[in-house]
Amino acid sequence: MTHTAFQPGDRVVLPPYGIGVVQGTCQRPVGGHDQAYYQVTFANTSSRAYVPVAAPEGAGLRAALTAGDMPALLASLSSSTLNLPRQWAARHRRVAEILASGDPFELAVLTCELRRWNVQRGLPDLDRQALRRAIRLLEQEVSGLQDGEAERVQQLLVTAWNESPQE
Repeated sequence: MTHTAFQPGDRVVLPPYGIGVVQGTCQRPVGGHDQAYYQVTFANTSSRAYVPVAAPEGAGLRAALTAGDMPALLASLSSSTLNLPRQWAARHRRVAEILASGDPFELAVLTCELRRWNVQRGLPDLDRQALRRAIRLLEQEVSGLQDGEAERVQQLLVTAWNESPQE
C-alpha cells in the first residue's frame, strides 16, 4: 500500500477536524514498539492529532486543495447535480456520509444541489444545517489560497450562505 509523504508545513485535511498543518513527525510507543506519526495541528485551537506515517489514508489524512484544484471545484459548485433521496431518513444518511467523508468535490456537489433546492423551494432545518456545514468545510479548504479562482469559489460560497428561496 502506497502513501503520500507529508513534509512539515504541508496543509492537510483530517476529517472531521478540518484543515491542519503537519508540524513534523515523532515517535510514540504503541504496544511496546515505537511507531512514527505525523503531528498535525489545527489553527485557532490547541488540538493536535497524531496520524501513523505508515498509513495516513487509514485515518483519512489527505493533502489539502491547492490553487490548481480551484477550477474543478468551481465547476462542481456551479453546475453539479446529485440525486438525493426525497425521503428524509435516506437523504439524511446520504448527506451525513458526504459530510463525514470530507471529500471537497463531493461537498461541492452536495452544496450545489442543496443550494438549488434552497433557491427553488427553501430547505427544512436539517437540510439547511447540512448546507451550511458543507459550506464551512469548503471555506476551510479554500481559505489561505491566493488566486483568482479561489476568490471566485469563496464568493460563490458566501452567496450560497446568504441566499433565500425565490418568492
